[in-house]
Amino acid sequence: MTVARRGGLRRGGVAALEICAVAALYYGSAELGLLQQLVRSQVTPLWPPTGIAVAALLLRGPRIWPGITLGALLANLPLGPSYAALFLIVVGNTLAPLCSYVLLRSAGFRLELDRLHDALALIFLGAFTGTLVSATAGSGTLVLTNALSTDRFWTTWWVWWTGDAMGVLVVTPVLLVLCRAHLPRQMTPSRWAEVLLLLAATACVGLIDTSSTPLLFLGFPLLIWAAFRFRLAGAAPVALAVSIFAIIAANHGSGPFARHGMLTDMVALQAYNASSALTALLVAAAVSERDRSQKEIARACGHLAELVSRLSLTGTQPIPPTSGSGPWRGPPLATDADSGSRPRPDSGSAPGPGEARHHSRSTYRPAPPPRRPTKPG
Repeated sequence: MTVARRGGLRRGGVAALEICAVAALYYGSAELGLLQQLVRSQVTPLWPPTGIAVAALLLRGPRIWPGITLGALLANLPLGPSYAALFLIVVGNTLAPLCSYVLLRSAGFRLELDRLHDALALIFLGAFTGTLVSATAGSGTLVLTNALSTDRFWTTWWVWWTGDAMGVLVVTPVLLVLCRAHLPRQMTPSRWAEVLLLLAATACVGLIDTSSTPLLFLGFPLLIWAAFRFRLAGAAPVALAVSIFAIIAANHGSGPFARHGMLTDMVALQAYNASSALTALLVAAAVSERDRSQKEIARACGHLAELVSRLSLTGTQPIPPTSGSGPWRGPPLATDADSGSRPRPDSGSAPGPGEARHHSRSTYRPAPPPRRPTKPG
């Protein structure tokens, strides 16, 4: 009984630590996200806490939902117009990751993100569908409490929804990669040089994107390069960096975001961020599926070669195909002259024992039943 009680206390302590860690990460990432706020110091084009919440639910299960609620409460407490509005916003911020988690689990989502099915599920279910809850609840609450005018509802809703969706698209994959990260064992110097070159190229693209030069499209070659060469481990961090560069450029009004209204800039920004995230996830998943198919083919070829070598050692010949299945391309079959067997029964010689049995089975016909005598008329 004492051992069971200690085990329960240990599990409870671990769960409490996980909840506190999630709350701290949620609050810290919320403070970072609010540095680029656009609407009422509360709505940002990238909301990392939603991505952290979805990743925490996928990794640790739904038991850590109190950490999401606590983090959302701490992040929105200085911003809420009233306690009732604060309560509704916190509920929406808690339900959105839970909805994304339920949808992903029902779709058979795998944490490795190495299938095209997983990438599509994260995009359309985890990011675009689940976050509708928080955007609708938050924007509607601000309008109902007169903290936001009615004519700004759709603008706020759009920025809120796309900000939460971008958090899932660019933050969740990075956390899923980090939870399985390990130092490579056999990595050649050329591979390390390629990693350093990718980092340097990403930094150069960031400097160009945040300047007055409208060259945001330079991030797409980096995404494809990282996805092809480093799979999700390279594509996810590069997609996050490219999205941050675009958000900084939009907030400063530089590059393609100069001299436009907020709604136009946000549509262009989120379209760019969504395109970059989709490119990174889909290409990385497609390349991972190709690699897995090649490994399965190589494994099957190895099993087939081993089987052929065993058959050659035992002297067993493969069974020829039946008639109508194509010509026999294997070794020549043994004939009567090669094996020294007796000629067939139709040559006038007595058949062998095996041939007699085969001949008797093939020519046997059952005798008709005897007829009953009929009575004379």
